[in-house]
Amino acid sequence: MKAKLSIGAFAVFSALAATPAFAADWSDTSASWRYGTHFAEPAIEGAIKKNIFALTHVSGYKYGTNFFNVDFLLSDENDPAAGGKGGAQEVYAVYANQLHLGKLTGSDLSFGPVRDIALTTGFDASAKNTDFAARVRKFTFGPTLKFGVLDGWFDLSLLYYKETNHNGIVGTDVNFDSTYRVAGAWDIPFSAGPVPLSFNGFFTYTGEKGKDGFGADTKPETLADLFLMADVGALAGKKGTFKAGIGYEYWTNKFGNDHTQVIGSNAYTPMIKAEVHF
Repeated sequence: MKAKLSIGAFAVFSALAATPAFAADWSDTSASWRYGTHFAEPAIEGAIKKNIFALTHVSGYKYGTNFFNVDFLLSDENDPAAGGKGGAQEVYAVYANQLHLGKLTGSDLSFGPVRDIALTTGFDASAKNTDFAARVRKFTFGPTLKFGVLDGWFDLSLLYYKETNHNGIVGTDVNFDSTYRVAGAWDIPFSAGPVPLSFNGFFTYTGEKGKDGFGADTKPETLADLFLMADVGALAGKKGTFKAGIGYEYWTNKFGNDHTQVIGSNAYTPMIKAEVHF
């Protein structure tokens, strides 16, 4: 059943990404691998090693953009699969669409460093083969300010946030309270030598969302992934095809768990990353 959920989530979100409402004017698809040795999971003591393989697709159409990403996360035995048979496996899919209001209305909505205003709609879905058997389903919606930064971009969003999940320990589905999320994402290219560099990443700050599946009060959650990437492909005359770099993940009160009460609810994780663009 868990395998069906994983494949189903992947199929649904692949279809959404591959069939936007409007024909794509441009697109970028990449496969990546990242690795770290200090990941954390709530209620697990000690560091967890994870290999994370991802497929990412970004495209632009006349009125906005689509973003799709699916992560396949492979943990070591410190994050055990159900029954203790090796490390856990997880699939996590994200889809987001932005409608750029300036393009939609034909008006210039720029002001100061803001290039445009968008309406962002997002969906998350996941499945993990642990005893907890998480099945995250998230919906987000709200306005986004689109900033120009040097030759790159920075998006800042204020979103309505709704989540449901599953707690296999107590055998119940969890319908969390609606809350808010502040989210940012960016990609800023720059040069510091023969290899083009970029600083990219995202952050989210999610408010309290009521009680969890154990009846405990949730806490505000902060997640940030930061990466410094080098365009190694440029050395072979193939700019933008192969990138490698380092990153860092900061996650506090993971999944809304109070880090003062639940071990493993904070993560401070250096990472390495490589990605190939098609």
